Amino acid sequence: MLTRISLIVLLLLCLTVGGAWLVWRSPLGYDPPADLPEVGAGPHQVFVYGTLRSPVVRWLVTTDYLESTPAVLEDYRRDGLDVDTAPGHQVEGELLSVDRETLLELDRYERLGVRYRRVPVKLQDGQQVWLYQRLSDQD
Repeated sequence: MLTRISLIVLLLLCLTVGGAWLVWRSPLGYDPPADLPEVGAGPHQVFVYGTLRSPVVRWLVTTDYLESTPAVLEDYRRDGLDVDTAPGHQVEGELLSVDRETLLELDRYERLGVRYRRVPVKLQDGQQVWLYQRLSDQD
């Protein structure tokens, strides 16, 4: 027989797991806009500068361990949840190499077309990569 404390702990655990699923993996709450361009098979290089720098967050989003390498984005400046062009500045981040399915999972996490857009940019080493940039009407 479960005690009241055990029931409370079990309930909190269920709420935590359920909440994490809703935030990180659930298809609920995000419908990609119909006008998004088709995504090729890959590999795709993605520059990340915020929460996706964390291996734990990447695992929660993709259920896969994604290796990353340090990278620098020249002529941009970090501004809260976004990066803006800023000649002479740079943003330090990580570079991920992902396939089509994983890129779509990252798109879902970033709410592509709703909160962010994915744009091509060149890194300090000249490599063309994807960058998630906040849509202008977002705070």
